[in-house]
Amino acid sequence: MVNMDMQTEMPVNTTVGTTLLDEELRRILQERELECLQLQAMNSTPPPEPYCRMTFDGWSCWPNTPAGTTAYAQCPNFITGFDASLQAHKYCESNGTWFRHPVSDQVWSNYTTCVNLQDLSWQQGISGLYEAGYAISLVALLLSLGILTYFRSLRCARTTLHMNLFASFAVNNALWLVWYRCIVANTDLLLNNEITCRLLHIILHYFLLTNYAWMLCEGFYLHTLLVSAFTSEHKLVKWLMGLGWPVPAVIVMIYASLRATSDDPADTGQCWINEGNYMNVLVYPVCVSTLLNVLFLFNIVRVLLMKLRAGPTIGTQPSRSMRQAFRATLLLVPLLGLHYLVIPFRPPKNHPWEQFYEVLSAITASFQGLCVAILFCFCNGEVIAQFKRRWEGTALLRNRANSCTATTVSFIRSTAGPMPGEEKV
Repeated sequence: MVNMDMQTEMPVNTTVGTTLLDEELRRILQERELECLQLQAMNSTPPPEPYCRMTFDGWSCWPNTPAGTTAYAQCPNFITGFDASLQAHKYCESNGTWFRHPVSDQVWSNYTTCVNLQDLSWQQGISGLYEAGYAISLVALLLSLGILTYFRSLRCARTTLHMNLFASFAVNNALWLVWYRCIVANTDLLLNNEITCRLLHIILHYFLLTNYAWMLCEGFYLHTLLVSAFTSEHKLVKWLMGLGWPVPAVIVMIYASLRATSDDPADTGQCWINEGNYMNVLVYPVCVSTLLNVLFLFNIVRVLLMKLRAGPTIGTQPSRSMRQAFRATLLLVPLLGLHYLVIPFRPPKNHPWEQFYEVLSAITASFQGLCVAILFCFCNGEVIAQFKRRWEGTALLRNRANSCTATTVSFIRSTAGPMPGEEKV
């Protein structure tokens, strides 16, 4: 009869846990236990005494092992954080009994070696890069919103689009920070797979899609103003409001419905932290949005060149602000789409380019908000001009105040006589 030692000791200070649904996990463990029983039945010649008898510890099957030696087993591939290419081990004492943990005094299998500490450290570093990028971007976006809100003279159809874009990126960055801090780092929450964390996943990806939807609105807005000069900007912005916020909601609802009704544990488990089988429902609209913006920009370049070649004819020259907005969009659109455009070329595990890809993905995804704020606000000529006017106006007021103070002091002295210590002329 097999000795069923179910007690195992989990690695300390590592993020591990089952990645499968309870029924699937039970099925796998039952199969592994059955295989262990079959191995015991086939092994009719035990080693010389003393030895540790074959046992199933709840995860792995350990063979008959001579006293004073160590048995090795492949690390389970159904545990989060375990590297299946590594090996766990179990020590057989000199008296022919399995090693017991000194703290719990329970028979113990050592699975601490199943965690690839180097890879764990690397992944933690990548998560830190994501968090730093999202935090910096969030601060820059909030400053940009504050600037556009404070200077009322900047209010126009174009800045309305900018503010919607900033708001979309700011909420998305804040949600990513919550996701990394409260979900990714919380193993118990991932394993419980509660509705709240899945709802956060859906909301987060909704605002991720709105980022690209509003970038498409920016490109379409510039294209429409240049190609159709008599379009009402007010009506155009209203129409774009219907594209920037509701359309991503429809796409995310389709995505959420597909994942929620899937039978694959990769789609439904662990707060949907894994990409699953339906990530393309989100990726394809982003790629389409980016490609449409590229087409818009090509046509904008063509129209701008035509108007610039036409000379100083009234009504043909694009305004300076229009050219600035075009340059910002031209730089931003390829950058914003880069993260999703390179997803199909993700290197396989342990590929030489894998780490480079992860760093590139982290930078392009997390610093997008900072790029948006820099190109559409901090480097915007109109915003810079407003700051210059405000600075010059403040300096002028200070000069007037100093001049007024000096005149007042001079007048008092001339009417009241010399001050003490001064000689009267």
